[in-house]
Amino acid sequence: MRTEMTPFATVSPLGAIEGGELSDVTATPIDALDAMVARARGAQRAWGEKPIADRVKAIAVCKDRILDRAEAIAKEIHREVGKPEIEALLGEVLPSADVVAYWCGAIEELLEGAEIELDRMAYPKKTGLIHRDPRGVIGVIMPWNFPFALPLRTIVPALLAGNAVLFKPSEVSPRAGQLVADIFAGLLPEGIFQIVQGGGDAGGALSAADVDLIVFTGSVASGRKVAHACAERLSPCSLELGGKDAAIVLADANLDRAAQGIVWGALMNAGQNCAAVERVYVEESVATALADKIVLAVRALRPGEVGPLTTRAQRATVHRHVEGARAAGATVLVGGASGGGGESDGSREPDAYAYAPTVLRVNAGAAADEMDLMREETFGPVIPIAAVASADEALARANASKYGLTASVWTKDIRRGEALGRKLRAGVVTINNHSFTGALPAAPWSGHGETGYGITSSPLALEAFTRPRFVLVDKSRATRELWWYPYTPALRTIALSMAKLRSGSTGFFEKIKALFALLAAFPKRMKH
Repeated sequence: MRTEMTPFATVSPLGAIEGGELSDVTATPIDALDAMVARARGAQRAWGEKPIADRVKAIAVCKDRILDRAEAIAKEIHREVGKPEIEALLGEVLPSADVVAYWCGAIEELLEGAEIELDRMAYPKKTGLIHRDPRGVIGVIMPWNFPFALPLRTIVPALLAGNAVLFKPSEVSPRAGQLVADIFAGLLPEGIFQIVQGGGDAGGALSAADVDLIVFTGSVASGRKVAHACAERLSPCSLELGGKDAAIVLADANLDRAAQGIVWGALMNAGQNCAAVERVYVEESVATALADKIVLAVRALRPGEVGPLTTRAQRATVHRHVEGARAAGATVLVGGASGGGGESDGSREPDAYAYAPTVLRVNAGAAADEMDLMREETFGPVIPIAAVASADEALARANASKYGLTASVWTKDIRRGEALGRKLRAGVVTINNHSFTGALPAAPWSGHGETGYGITSSPLALEAFTRPRFVLVDKSRATRELWWYPYTPALRTIALSMAKLRSGSTGFFEKIKALFALLAAFPKRMKH
């Protein structure tokens, strides 16, 4: 256990000249977490009992704060993780403002009590309402690849639903995490929103703390640890752990659009996106034409449009996947380590982080999918292209992945594309587009397999942030209910008669007989 306030440093992947020196960030003492959780729990009850309109009024201000600080936010994200400023504006700032606007506009209706239907004969003078109560205290642990937008997708609806939040940003992007905290400064009661800075030990401690839900986005290995910690406490968690997303290009596709869309979907944020195109399966009759167009589109990219990798470790993973594929027979059509940045011993910056956008032609056959480039999450600016004999082969190979986050189908035949999309093992499917739906706050984001479980965005996310409370109101003035004590022969007759009346296999005359038996037994029952 450490009690001192320990500073930790990170470096900009842009290098000292462009990125400048990043100030140290003070880590949250691990032994302070229990007090933080207690503070959050103490404040949450009053916050959760506030009228929803009051919570909306407090948080709606965040939209203008985000937009008014757009340039400053984008510049800080650019310096800290290397993301081009325009991508930070389009992928982090503007969608975050939309998140605030959507949830502030929708939350009141979404949290309204829902009345359930009750049989008036069986349950006379009774009404039932399902209310959504706040979950309580929510721990939010987020990664560095979208350090501003991803946290807000969870934090905004969680707060509006009446919860308190403890937010731990990645140790790679603590300053972007502080930008998130700054958006809420002065708007919320003390203790409702707190930031936890630090590394994996802080994330582990938060996962094991006395919180009511953990929302985690990150690696599969870390997600397993989070799930285990939550299981020990019988506390739920929501996990989004990555993807290996496939784009299926059919022979009738608009190849110009497909090429441009795949290049953006694969290279945006230098491919450091769980929804990036990481595999392309294209029908062999157009495979060469598509590859040529993709190569041309990559060669046409201007300097700075694809940023560096955010960490040296991530660059090493990308390089290992590409070189492993090359050794297995894949052909590098453009890029690779020699195509930009070069191999580095880590002493030269920003070469230690750069990796040129890379396109590879992968050998035909499903055996090619055994290499790491086609199986493991690369999380880098790499586009592997595999020719397939048919759409069925493409579907089978796309679905063979252990991940299942997003996928796309490219075709002029929309009905065929939708039909194929329904068979894809993915939580999000797009036809003739890819990767952008995470910016839509009303659209659910979820997956299959090792992508994890849980839902981000859309009204479905409230299933995690709230607990259902059922309230039944009985306005009956009768002395007792039909099914209360004493248990009499008349009650037995009524129960058996009701079973026959409700059964679909009971004949007409048998139902009539059961009805008369019930009518005869009912007055006898009510006398007792």
